[in-house]
Amino acid sequence: MENQFFVDSENLSPKALQKKHQLETDPSTRKNHMEYLPGMEIIASDVCANVMEHMRAYDHTVYTAKEVKAALEHQTCTIEDFKALLSPAAEPFLEQMAQKARMETSKHFGNTVYLFTPLYIANYCENYCVYCGFNCYNHIQRMKLSMQQIEREMKVIADSGMEEILILTGESRGQSDVNYIGEACKLARKYFRMVGLEIYPVNTDEYRYLHECGADYVTVFQETYDTDQYEQLHLLGHKRVWPYRFDAQERALRGGMRGVAFSALLGLSDFRKDALASALHVYFLQRKYPHAEMSLSCPRLRPIINNDKINPRDVHEKQLCQILCAYRIFLPFVGITVSSRESAEFRNGIVKIAATKVSAGVSTGIGDHESKYSGTESNEVAGDEQFEIDDSRSLEAMYKDIADEGLQPVLNDYLYV
Repeated sequence: MENQFFVDSENLSPKALQKKHQLETDPSTRKNHMEYLPGMEIIASDVCANVMEHMRAYDHTVYTAKEVKAALEHQTCTIEDFKALLSPAAEPFLEQMAQKARMETSKHFGNTVYLFTPLYIANYCENYCVYCGFNCYNHIQRMKLSMQQIEREMKVIADSGMEEILILTGESRGQSDVNYIGEACKLARKYFRMVGLEIYPVNTDEYRYLHECGADYVTVFQETYDTDQYEQLHLLGHKRVWPYRFDAQERALRGGMRGVAFSALLGLSDFRKDALASALHVYFLQRKYPHAEMSLSCPRLRPIINNDKINPRDVHEKQLCQILCAYRIFLPFVGITVSSRESAEFRNGIVKIAATKVSAGVSTGIGDHESKYSGTESNEVAGDEQFEIDDSRSLEAMYKDIADEGLQPVLNDYLYV
């Protein structure tokens, strides 16, 4: 594991510091990351085996310019074509890939770009994921919003014109249980037409309950599909169980969710293999659940509190653009989200090529939308953020910039009847 991922150990108690050191240096102190914990639902599915078979066999160094050209000429992009488009051999063809991706995006999505904003309602976490600002050993200001505070934040966001919200928590059942999240969904339904969740993975019946409370879709980041690297980066907590996390989207669909979203956190491992696995995860589930709305994100690592050295390694904007274009060519009907982790310049460009959804008015802290949107200081203490963002434009600014690019910003196109 690279030392760049570890957070500083200041302000930890001697006992916590000892436990943290043991987890980092002695694998025998960690639970088996492939074994389910009590209470975790196991489902019968062949999706994981199919994805992992392709990912483990993928050698992106063997592809040639000839295979990339052939992939670009094919009317339908096969899995082998997609592998070629993700390879280093495709980098000189980025302009051709962008042109083909733009055509596919225009064909299936027109010139629309959807807007949403995230709302973090708690940042308590029981996991030790060494790259994440919320991890349980990182000394940050923790906070959990009350229902009154959540509603106040939601009203401020809704008053800005936003119609879709993504509710997020740290991964702590103790502090943010399913009932708490469900009550937040009920409040969100009062103010927004579309409600998404990005929370810890839960069982099918719990996803069904959250859907009944008002949630429309679920986002789960696998972080990395490389099980060995996953073990090295997730040292403690329920998140350490790799297969339970992998099956989260399928459990959500079985629980009645209308849509699910997928992603790897690019830069944790071989980004080309992670990009392949993310798209194939969608590809195989799409065939099992053709009615479901599916989308992909493509976040890169960002600095966190107490560790500003975290960077997305060899995943530069050129490589990120290549991945997004390949996603669009391979999965023409799938939504693609580009978050505020990326720069305004990059996001302005990629929505004209492959992306169909962007966030606006973003804060990854807890309880600070009121001051952010009103421009006034709040007397209440806010919880610290999960990571640093790059693009901090408001909804108004984002809406104008998208329109200035000749695109149509869309706040929502889904109506309940």
